[in-house]
Amino acid sequence: MIDVSTFGLVLHHDRQEALELARDVSSWLTERDHSVRLPEADAERCGLGEFAVADTAFAAGLDAVVSLGGDGTILRTVALLGGAEVPIIGVNLGQLGYLTEVEPTGVHEALDAFLKGAYTVEKRMLLAVGIDSSAVSTDAQVALNEAVLEKTLSGHTVRLDVLIDGRPFTPYETDGLIIATPTGSTAYAFSVRSPIIAPTHRAIMLAPVSPHMLFDRTLVLEPDSMVEVRVAGHRPATLTIDGRVAGELAVGDAIRCTASPHSVHLAMFSPRDFTGILKSKFGLSDR
Repeated sequence: MIDVSTFGLVLHHDRQEALELARDVSSWLTERDHSVRLPEADAERCGLGEFAVADTAFAAGLDAVVSLGGDGTILRTVALLGGAEVPIIGVNLGQLGYLTEVEPTGVHEALDAFLKGAYTVEKRMLLAVGIDSSAVSTDAQVALNEAVLEKTLSGHTVRLDVLIDGRPFTPYETDGLIIATPTGSTAYAFSVRSPIIAPTHRAIMLAPVSPHMLFDRTLVLEPDSMVEVRVAGHRPATLTIDGRVAGELAVGDAIRCTASPHSVHLAMFSPRDFTGILKSKFGLSDR
């Protein structure tokens, strides 16, 4: 049983239900003498300015984070945590998601269960993304889904040279390259027909986007592989990490991706059935 704890709240800014639920959850927690904090933008959006903290101070000392939204809100939560292994309670306010488990009507029950220790943790692999560029921030970043280098100029491809564990693999003439985790196998990588990998597996996927070459297969690599993608040719590429634009990489710039030593901790209150989620998501039948 946790006596006093500090909870972070992260919410979907454009869902009225998320704003209302953030106010409800903060009241429920503070009435029980727990501490609450929100990133400044979230606090302003829902009128909880007294709980606002800077993004850089959000993760320190947290016992749990309640994510109010969908899978995109979970991704923003992961970015705010920056690799801190804090349990995330995902409350589903969108369509059926892969990462959120708790329905809005059950959030009080889930918080009570968490405080009693009646939950398990599902660990998800993170990518550590290093950036070698003079124009883009080179601060260490993590990705739960993927890092993507894509063409910047519409109507053109980009040339990307790939090295795996320091050895040249092949140049790609392509619209982009996705370096994904198993969690990301059902995100952007899914749209380019990459394999679906069980989310608690550990692996790195390298998937081309509309390659202009004969080799168009996705590679599934060991998690401790080091994948380096360097912008070659004469056109720049745009880097996105979990859907957030990190900046434009010039010719000669590169990213390096491998498994992070940290992982995402998703709080679970019932057995997780990933294949059942797939069946529901895609309307699959038993026969």
